[in-house]
Amino acid sequence: MFSRREPVPFAFLAEADRFRSNVAPPPRQRASFGQTAGHWLLGLTIVAGIAGSLILGMPALSTPTTTPAQQSQASQGR
Repeated sequence: MFSRREPVPFAFLAEADRFRSNVAPPPRQRASFGQTAGHWLLGLTIVAGIAGSLILGMPALSTPTTTPAQQSQASQGR
């Protein structure tokens, strides 16, 4: 008829599901214009750094395709 809950070692855990607070948290303050501009500038700097490193690093990562293949003397049978 009545279902009993398992015993909980701490009483506040058993009561936590029934507790409702009537105190609302204060509203969050909006960021100022300077803070918003600073966040955008930081994000733009990070994106520009990643893009710049890719642009500068891609030539170093690519293999040259115009150079003729050189054979060693061992492959010529000498």
